[in-house]
Amino acid sequence: MTETAEHRSWTMSRVKSKDTTPEMTVRRLLHSMGYRYRLHGGKLPGKPDLVFAGRKKVVFIHGCWWHGHDCKRGARIPSTRQEYWLAKVGGNRERDARNVSSLEQAGWSVLVVWECELKDRVALAARLAEFLGGPSSFGLPPSASSGRSS
Repeated sequence: MTETAEHRSWTMSRVKSKDTTPEMTVRRLLHSMGYRYRLHGGKLPGKPDLVFAGRKKVVFIHGCWWHGHDCKRGARIPSTRQEYWLAKVGGNRERDARNVSSLEQAGWSVLVVWECELKDRVALAARLAEFLGGPSSFGLPPSASSGRSS
């Protein structure tokens, strides 16, 4: 099946950069684990998807194909315009590496969550918890953060 330029343009215009299904999945998981965060750090290099400013940590949620992951989905090469898409994805990878480097040089810790990792929520939750540490109790002592003291 061949697409017209107009149809392809319409299809590509529907590709979201914020609030994607993988991003919403990770956000819901983190929220259920007790973590709170800011969205889309506009002043930080690469506009990380999730920003944990108090912890100085950021999370990027990458689609495997768009960001050139080395999994089955990320390794797929389109049958048309291969040269264009290889350059596009290669450029995305280079930009991602520059952004991670800039953030790390500024003292931020960076975690990249890949779309393929969403299949195993238990492993993903463990990886996120290891990266972030325990959920915040907003600076309250342990007895105060649990509700009532006895």
